[in-house]
Amino acid sequence: MRSFPFDIVGFDLDGTLLDTSADLGHALNHVLTTIGRPAVPIAEARRFIGGGTGQMLRGALTASGGFEEADIPAWQDQMIAYYKQNIARHTRLFPGGEAMLDALAARGVTLAVATNKREALAMQLFEELGLASRFATIIGGDTLGLDKAKPAPDMLHEMVARCGGGRAAFVGDTTFDVGAARAAQMPVIAVRFGFCDLPPDRLGANRVIDHFDELIPALEALG
Repeated sequence: MRSFPFDIVGFDLDGTLLDTSADLGHALNHVLTTIGRPAVPIAEARRFIGGGTGQMLRGALTASGGFEEADIPAWQDQMIAYYKQNIARHTRLFPGGEAMLDALAARGVTLAVATNKREALAMQLFEELGLASRFATIIGGDTLGLDKAKPAPDMLHEMVARCGGGRAAFVGDTTFDVGAARAAQMPVIAVRFGFCDLPPDRLGANRVIDHFDELIPALEALG
């Protein structure tokens, strides 16, 4: 049997591995209502997700009347504090995620996460969901410094180094993920079910999948 073509498969977190939209939406609404802005319907919160909590907050504030940049740090701290206390109330793997992770591990693939979410939050979330032990490394947007977060390639280079080197592919859902993978000269697969900031077929990924059942065949095709 032909060996699997990738030694390492890395994943984005929000909108790729995990549907975090409801928990992030409640944290966002906590801030919005505190400062007198209208809450965002939870079903619509996903349109603001991507690039970290600061980006999410700016997007929602822009949609509801604008903001002063000087106010963002305090509001972001407030949002993160609420989120930290309620981080895994509704968050789950996307359908097929557990079976997909099992199947990659059975093929000897080293699994990793590179997310623009703060490292401590990402670690807390995976630990509360019982998933942390599945990944060789979990790299957050602040792990290497905010200037090295996706779409810069640094996090993906660090991911490969921490996993011991080898041929790697990345899986994501936004231009941040595809841009980082392209900059790192790494094949990238986009998930159509994520929090895509462009129509999925316009993200520039090598492949686009509709369900995690399709990931391993897509990776084999890229290999």
